Amino acid sequence: MNLLFLIISAVIAYLIGSIPVAYIFGRVLKGLDIREHGSGNMGATNAFRVLGRGPGTIVLILDIIKGIIPVTFLANAFGLTDALSLVIIVVAAVAGHNWTVFLGFRGGKGMATSLGVLIGLAIQFQVLRIILLLVTATWLVLFLLFGYVSFASIIAAVVFPVLMVAFLEPLALIIMSIVLCIFIVFRHRSNIKRLIKGQENRVSFPFRKRS
Repeated sequence: MNLLFLIISAVIAYLIGSIPVAYIFGRVLKGLDIREHGSGNMGATNAFRVLGRGPGTIVLILDIIKGIIPVTFLANAFGLTDALSLVIIVVAAVAGHNWTVFLGFRGGKGMATSLGVLIGLAIQFQVLRIILLLVTATWLVLFLLFGYVSFASIIAAVVFPVLMVAFLEPLALIIMSIVLCIFIVFRHRSNIKRLIKGQENRVSFPFRKRS
């Protein structure tokens, strides 16, 4: 591990993660500050709500890519493929999304970018492909059953470190999964309060009657 390269990579990863995609799309497409609309969050879910399905989908994809790039191209470019280096790069990228330096350290909730870094790690570590599949399946099943993006995201985030332990992953990767879980749960504090009060926004599906 080259410490200088690691520091440079972590800073670049943070800056990549910090790119406020939803904010940029809101300004360019509708001339609005997405922080002042919907939930006020700068993630893909609020982009769907405020900007529409098309822009929201693009924001989601780009937020995922913000996680993939640091873990794959950046790490490989600097020869930082050991688990500890990847963990530091991962945390830096997600922290950038959650607390972007470009907008007063106010960002998204980290789910899409966390998915991106998990995809990037799955490219590096084959066993993580199973965990990626299980985490994604957990989110999808819960979302389709209950219609709450936040609830599905929180539970999937909690399942992530549990699976890492169950699959006997290296300690560094387990710690990383715990940190990302804490990030996601912490950033969903307001959603948790609304879920408890029964006030959380819910997506309605044609196959399920509204309650």
